[in-house]
Amino acid sequence: MFHKEGYKIILISTLIVGVGIILIENFIEINWLNKALSAVLLIMFLLILQFFRNPKRNTIIDDNSIIAPADGKVVVIEEVFEKEYFKDKRIQISIFMSPLNVHVTRYPIGGNIQFSKYHPGKFLVAWHPKSSEENERTSVVIKNNTFGEVLYRQIAGALAKRIVNYAKPELQVVQGTDAGFIKFGSRIDVFLPLNSKIEVNINDKVKGGEQIIARI
Repeated sequence: MFHKEGYKIILISTLIVGVGIILIENFIEINWLNKALSAVLLIMFLLILQFFRNPKRNTIIDDNSIIAPADGKVVVIEEVFEKEYFKDKRIQISIFMSPLNVHVTRYPIGGNIQFSKYHPGKFLVAWHPKSSEENERTSVVIKNNTFGEVLYRQIAGALAKRIVNYAKPELQVVQGTDAGFIKFGSRIDVFLPLNSKIEVNINDKVKGGEQIIARI
């Protein structure tokens, strides 16, 4: 299954690869070069397919838990001052997604969208300390009856050129469902209340939509 944000790119890539292989077969007579160029086109096509994959996840709805909003590696767990929305201290958990990870963003908890804002910005590498505040990004706050308000932030990386965010103010959302997509390398930060019990460690690889990263 592929994410809908990739349909257009996959279709265009299919046409380019198909036409490219036909041209290679008809105009390049050197056998080894013919095969090498065809292989390169096919490998690029397979990389595009794997990037836009959208595997089904089995989310167990639990208002007492925060689940990973994306696949990737935990690169930050620390107490920070969140100055955009809360303007107080929160626990930040950051998940870095390489180009090989699934890039679907999933709601970490269910509830009502209180805030959703897009920020244009730079394209620093996603693990850069300033990427959370200076890169292109979206910030979304979900209000949950158990956790209160939880903020997650989609952050574009050096390769990412478009963030897709489906969260709109007053929208009622379900934990684990599709919240958006970040194209080609990125990071997601989650800001939690200080009394949250963290269930992951630095360098843990997490699975979006299923793995619990914190509990109340």
